Amino acid sequence: MARRYFGTDGVRGRVGTHPMTAAFALRLAGAAARVLSPSGGRVLVGKDTRLSGYMFESALEAGFVAAGVDVLLAGPLPTPGIAYLVQRLECDFGAVISASHNLFDDNGIKFFDRSGAKLADELEEAIESHLDEPALTLESGALGRATRVDSERTLYQSFCASTMPTGTTLAGMKLVIDCANGATYKVAPRVLSDLGAEIVPIGCSPNGRNINDGCGSTNPGLLKLTVSGVRADAGLALDGDGDRVVMVDHLGRSLDGDQLLYVLARARLATGDLKGPVVGTVMTNLGLEVALAELGVPFLRAAVGDRNVLQLLRTHGGSLGGEASGHLLCLDKTTTGDGLIVALQVLSVMKATGKTLAELAAGMQKFPQLIINVQVARRFDAAADKTVVAAIAKVEQELGKRGRVVLRASGTEPVIRVMVEGEDAQAVGRHAATLAEAVRAAAMAA
Repeated sequence: MARRYFGTDGVRGRVGTHPMTAAFALRLAGAAARVLSPSGGRVLVGKDTRLSGYMFESALEAGFVAAGVDVLLAGPLPTPGIAYLVQRLECDFGAVISASHNLFDDNGIKFFDRSGAKLADELEEAIESHLDEPALTLESGALGRATRVDSERTLYQSFCASTMPTGTTLAGMKLVIDCANGATYKVAPRVLSDLGAEIVPIGCSPNGRNINDGCGSTNPGLLKLTVSGVRADAGLALDGDGDRVVMVDHLGRSLDGDQLLYVLARARLATGDLKGPVVGTVMTNLGLEVALAELGVPFLRAAVGDRNVLQLLRTHGGSLGGEASGHLLCLDKTTTGDGLIVALQVLSVMKATGKTLAELAAGMQKFPQLIINVQVARRFDAAADKTVVAAIAKVEQELGKRGRVVLRASGTEPVIRVMVEGEDAQAVGRHAATLAEAVRAAAMAA
């Protein structure tokens, strides 16, 4: 069945607009309880720092309790922290209230199963099948209970620290940490500080409205200035729910997820700990593929989305993968994307090698890449249009093996994304403009 509400990362939208309303969250909780814990059990609920989180937390709590499920309320905690604590606290499932890297007027709800993994499509479809039913309310003796477990975040902090190689500390390192005024604002600075780093915190003063606002992994400008200004060894910027990270070297230059993957893959290769292929997506910079090939490391591309990366890693026995956005997977350390744990792995490489982040990333040269979003009146398969196919073939012939073309329809808006990569920035721009015009003309004729 086609899913009406669940997208690539749970249910998400503008607060106050269906489905992101308190009434819908109440029904969603009942539907999830029916599917994920039909005989009671317990659920762990966490959130980021959005003002609307209070509303959705209360609605989910009411829906779960009414369905006979005990609720553990963790308060503000990173999404990967909930994934970990679901297992540690032996819950039947977990729920996270967050819209990740979006601004505060959006919010979302996503679920984890008892193993801390995102739900399979079939489970999300089963939950949706119950959404049209009346809200479930059991008789008084069968209702669930709600308990605050805010202090359990220390378990997650200890887990993050434990992913560092035995005996490794961050003593002697000066780090700038940008928590995007989001869910990591308590745990991330404490983990880094407990490991011995001198930290300079920014984006750690949430007020309910400033999450991801001019800060965090999507806006690392302030981080770059601060790292240079205080002469830090490195900086790290997380997003609002803590599953993404970008880093900044001591020169104030940002490193995206592709570059961090290179650093980790090369380090694991050197120690014999690299398992299987590295997995990126169709949008991963060609520079990563070329750099890994020079090291003899196999590289595979999945469709966009961490779910697809995870599936390909599992299929081929890999442990490292992710996207340029900084949503990376280190499956030898944890089950889901965790920005703080990824940053700790990179920092441990710096400590082990004595090299700067700039030196570690120098072996990968990013290829110039340009993405043009072509607005279309309605969805159509641009890659099946004869004129577009001919234009792509011509560009690919000119680029040769040192360039790529990707056409991808947006999953959330009427847009065709035209991406061109190559060694020459001017040629990339020219080719991208040509293909965008071909797609625009085909769309008008369709």
